[in-house]
Formats: sequence, C-alpha cells, structure tokens
Amino acid sequence: MRLTVLPVLTVVSAIFLIWYAAAVWLNAPWAYDKATRTGETLSAQTLVADTWSQEKPKLPAPHQVGAEIWKTTVEKKITSKRSLIFHSWVTLSATMLGFALGTGLGIALAVGIVYNRTMDMSVMPWVIASQTIPILAIAPMIIVVLNAVGVSGLLPKAMISMYLSFFPVVVGMVKGLRSPDAMQLDQMRTWNASPSQTFWRLRLPSSMPYLFTSLKIAMAASLVGAIVGELPTGAVAGLGARLLAGSYYGQTIQIWSALIMAAALAAALVGIIGLVQRVTLKRMGMT
Repeated sequence: MRLTVLPVLTVVSAIFLIWYAAAVWLNAPWAYDKATRTGETLSAQTLVADTWSQEKPKLPAPHQVGAEIWKTTVEKKITSKRSLIFHSWVTLSATMLGFALGTGLGIALAVGIVYNRTMDMSVMPWVIASQTIPILAIAPMIIVVLNAVGVSGLLPKAMISMYLSFFPVVVGMVKGLRSPDAMQLDQMRTWNASPSQTFWRLRLPSSMPYLFTSLKIAMAASLVGAIVGELPTGAVAGLGARLLAGSYYGQTIQIWSALIMAAALAAALVGIIGLVQRVTLKRMGMT
C-alpha cells in the first residue's frame, strides 16, 4: 500500500508546486502594475500573497479553486443555480444518456462489422472518418437540426455525447469479438456450435476486457460531449454553461472550479466502470 501511495503523493505534490509557481508568474504583472499605480514597493512575500489572492487572476491558486468548490457545493443548496452539484447533475444526465446510446450503437455496429463482410468493408471506414470532423464544428449543426424538428433540451446534448462515445466502443468490440484464435473457433465448429452459440459462448466473453477498456474511454468522451453540447446552446445549467458564464465575466476561479468538478466527475464515472470490470471479470474467471 505504501509503495502505491507514495508515487501518487509525489506526483500530486509536484503538480501543486508547479501550479502555485505558475500562479505567481502569470499573476505578477497585474500585481506590479497595481503597485506602480499606487506607488508601493512589492517585497517577495507581498508579491506571492497578492498573486495568490487576486479576485480575477489569470491563473487562480489551488486554494482559491478549492474554496470556490467548497462554497458552491457544501454551502449552497443542491437546487440552487449557483451550486456545482446542480450543474454537475444536469451535465451527468446528458452524459449518461449519450453514453448509453453510444454504447448500444457501438456494440451493434461492432457485431455487424464482425459478422458481415459488407459492413466491414463499408461501415468501418465511415466510422473512422466520422471522428475526423471536429466536435466543435458538428455540435452546433446537430443542435440546430434537432431544434428545427422540435427536439431540444437533454436529447441534443446526448446526441453529441453519443457521437463521441460510440467510436471507442466500436473499435474495442471489433477487436474483442475477433480476439478468439483459430483453434478456439475450430473447436466450436467441432462441437457443431451455431453462429449464435459461438457468439454467446466464445466471442462475447472473450471481448469483455476490450469492452470495459473501451467503456472507460467512451465515458470520458461522453462527458466531454455533454459539456461541448452546452456551449453553443446558451444553456443556463450544466458545467458547460458554468464555463461559458465564467468566460463571459472573466471569472477564472469559477472556470477552474467547473473544470476540476468535471475532472472529478469523469474520474468517478470511470472508477465505477473499473469496479464493475473487476467484479465481472473475476466472476468470469479472467483475473
């Protein structure tokens, strides 16, 4: 346990040290400018204290971000529009719906690609080509088209999440379903197994490690898609809306607190998938 925790603490400590140093470096020009206008002389101690306590810094110090997160989670009601928990829930709803849609679409396409050569030759190149389109370009198009047909709210954001999350699932499942070697497939044919029996008894169990790895990537991508989907809509709720409002008013502490909250949310969701993976693979005898 100690050998595992020590490297993590070392890396985290290094990140905080670099962060604090960068806050001094980036916020110093404003501190010097303010001192020049007031005729004051800045000592090193005063400079550090000023750069770590500015109201609208270029880079907020870690303790400023932590204080903002505490204020907007613990000290605010969950139903408050200023609560990060409220905004996280709005983003999480779109993330989970998009993740579910993307996972279902990805698995269905993967099965078709593995079992149908026509789909393998025609669909797979389009699946790969779809990821060359920048999400910032396609997100407004999706939202405008869906709004034109009367679809708004949660679904447009979920569609953008689905667009980002289905690709890793397709690639991972195709790799997983094709992972059984020729000897295993020959053995199934020797037992006179039907294609469906081969799928359920061999291909699908063999694909589980690949699927869970893909789901971790898909979950993170789905969260990014939900946040991006909130940006061009002028949304008033969600972590994307929180980021947008902070950028409008130069509230960098608010922006960073929303970013940290999004990262924590992604880590928690990926961690849950990892836990399910360990339990599932253990029950299947794969660990």
